[in-house]
Amino acid sequence: MKEIYLDSASTTPVSKEVIKEMNNIHLKEYGNASSQHALGEKAEKIVLESRKKIAQEINSKPYEIIFTSGTTESDNLAFFGLAKKHKTKRKILISSIEHSSIFEICDALSKEGYEIIEIPVDSKGFVDLGFIEKNVDKSTLIVSVIHANNEIGVVQDLEKIGKICKLKNVYFHSDCAQSFGKIKIDVKRDNISLLSAGAHKLNGPKGIGFLYLHSGIEIEPLIYGGGQERGLRGGTENVASIAGFAKSIEICHKLDGKKIKKLRDYFILELEKIDGKINGDRHKRLDNNISVSFSGIDGESLTAFLSHKGIYVSSGSACDSKKKNESRVLRAIGLDANYRKGTIRISLNRDISKKEIDFVVREIKQIVGKLRM
Repeated sequence: MKEIYLDSASTTPVSKEVIKEMNNIHLKEYGNASSQHALGEKAEKIVLESRKKIAQEINSKPYEIIFTSGTTESDNLAFFGLAKKHKTKRKILISSIEHSSIFEICDALSKEGYEIIEIPVDSKGFVDLGFIEKNVDKSTLIVSVIHANNEIGVVQDLEKIGKICKLKNVYFHSDCAQSFGKIKIDVKRDNISLLSAGAHKLNGPKGIGFLYLHSGIEIEPLIYGGGQERGLRGGTENVASIAGFAKSIEICHKLDGKKIKKLRDYFILELEKIDGKINGDRHKRLDNNISVSFSGIDGESLTAFLSHKGIYVSSGSACDSKKKNESRVLRAIGLDANYRKGTIRISLNRDISKKEIDFVVREIKQIVGKLRM
């Protein structure tokens, strides 16, 4: 049975080029980047060059890149790091469609007395800019808006949000786990203060990410140790994964985004022919994302039946899937409960073909019909 992987929003396979790059470091350039001898200096140079490549991707300075274990740690460092350093500011604004990691961070901060305000979104998934402008004041610590939503794929206008935050003199953070390396981000143009991202969504290794921290912003570390990462993230640098992260960006740039987008649009049209309802804006979304709902069925059951056929999709965010909670994102956009329950997320891999899409659509049609009986 041939497997068709359509869950790239959860994770992606590590590319062969990345594995080759990392293996070379594991076997030959295995020095500690903090060591003073020649092998340590080679490792330090690899980290420095990787830091430069990642910084170029978002138009930042290399020293503004703080390596972490992934986007979730970066989110935690951004929020808790700011909260520990700037204790008088007790209001936080986040979009109502943030990743679960942001919500859980804010749940923890709310127990410490922070006021958490959710920015509403419209039916297409776009945040209310007027709401941000109205609710930001001198007591606001941070505004956080996810760039590309992990469930419905909608891409926010960071530049417009950033302008509001700059005028209000408040820190602006964005979780860019899904968009980094796929959509051009310019932290200077967009007035972004802090940005979180990781490697495993773009065929890089798991367990490596970074926090962009704008020059001059002070935060407290969460992990103390040997003073690595400007004293903000202690622990021996994961040199191989850092280099693998940088390599994955190079590979991502070689991909034909127009091809994926064209196949996604074809996929959407075929799903609509079998009464699938597409969630989120049709155009300002990730090139490989489809969130589709079918009334009268259970999305988890559809996911399970497809899995038995070797077709791998998800019924929502992988980080929420084991909690069995109804999607916060789908509620936020006002999707009817009957459709919310019957939702799956399809995120295309870079090797998908039209023939495979046709096969998947036929299988979905057949399974949906059986589930409705």
